[in-house]
Amino acid sequence: MKKIYKDLVELPGVSGHERFVGKYVKQFLNDHAEQIFQDKIGSIFGGVNLDEDGPTVMIAGHMDEVGAMVTEITDKGMIKMIPIGGINPPVMLSQNMNVVLDDNTFVPGVIGAKPPHLLRDKSNKQISDFKDLMLDVGADSKEHARDMGIKIGQQIVFDNTYRETSDKKKIFSKAWDNRFGTAMALDVLEDLKDEDLPCRFIAGGNVQEEVGLRGAKTSAHLIKPDFFIAVDCSPCADAFEDSDVGGSLGKGFLVRFYDPRAIMHQGMKKFVIETAETNDIPYQYYKSLGGTDAARVQLSGSGVLSCTIGMPARYIHSSTSMIHKDDYQAVKRQLIAMLKTLDWKMIDTIKANV
Repeated sequence: MKKIYKDLVELPGVSGHERFVGKYVKQFLNDHAEQIFQDKIGSIFGGVNLDEDGPTVMIAGHMDEVGAMVTEITDKGMIKMIPIGGINPPVMLSQNMNVVLDDNTFVPGVIGAKPPHLLRDKSNKQISDFKDLMLDVGADSKEHARDMGIKIGQQIVFDNTYRETSDKKKIFSKAWDNRFGTAMALDVLEDLKDEDLPCRFIAGGNVQEEVGLRGAKTSAHLIKPDFFIAVDCSPCADAFEDSDVGGSLGKGFLVRFYDPRAIMHQGMKKFVIETAETNDIPYQYYKSLGGTDAARVQLSGSGVLSCTIGMPARYIHSSTSMIHKDDYQAVKRQLIAMLKTLDWKMIDTIKANV
């Protein structure tokens, strides 16, 4: 995997605070794209093969990650927070976190959990509600925390430990959801920038997906794609249960045939599966309980052909998650194979198969 994957997951960027990620993406696109497209809330894309008289195909990850935001500094110097994105409060206990200052330096801290010694009194319970969590940055007072540079509204992200498993096939990191998709969009654009494609190809990352698919709405309005592909990490169930549609690490990309906000267009489903089978690319059927940017883009304008090419990932929306390098290869091969066949004739064929 290219260096951009590690670079991007290491950066901080909860929803509404993606500027450091956006700066990296924009610099990459300045080096590889023919033109930069940026909406007014921060989504950033680059285009190649723009002189082609073919459909506009857009591939997007999202740049934001789940985390928290500073809402209060107590007199004792403790930091109170609200969640940004979907996080179960028990995930937060005892986690190493970083408050991100305005210059992208970090103030480290830990979220306090009551030890068993303080829980022997049955009236004393472990913290279980997000509003009761406290981030301890070692400040002795409110003034001390402010002297450290902490302010209301700053983002709080999980401290990252990027590492491979002992078999070198899997990688742990925070923010695979969804710096993976953003990195993949850039990865494919870099590989195809000098190829003659049958389509105009635009790739990059949306903002604020984790809080309502917001960036996808504005970027789709800006770019007006004929065909949209969201690349997003999807939560695997394989560590906890057996399922034919729950996703497993190492078995190929995910065909998201259903989620609560987007039932896959039947012509699109046929196209995705036939492309995979023609090119011997492993895939899995996947039923999701969440949504991706594809749900928002499909409803833009008079409707856009949209799909999600899912990257299997364990433990997303927590302090760390795990992906498999074989699935990375399957996602990338699938995207490239689709792009090489998406001309107007293929678009019409997909539409006719609704």
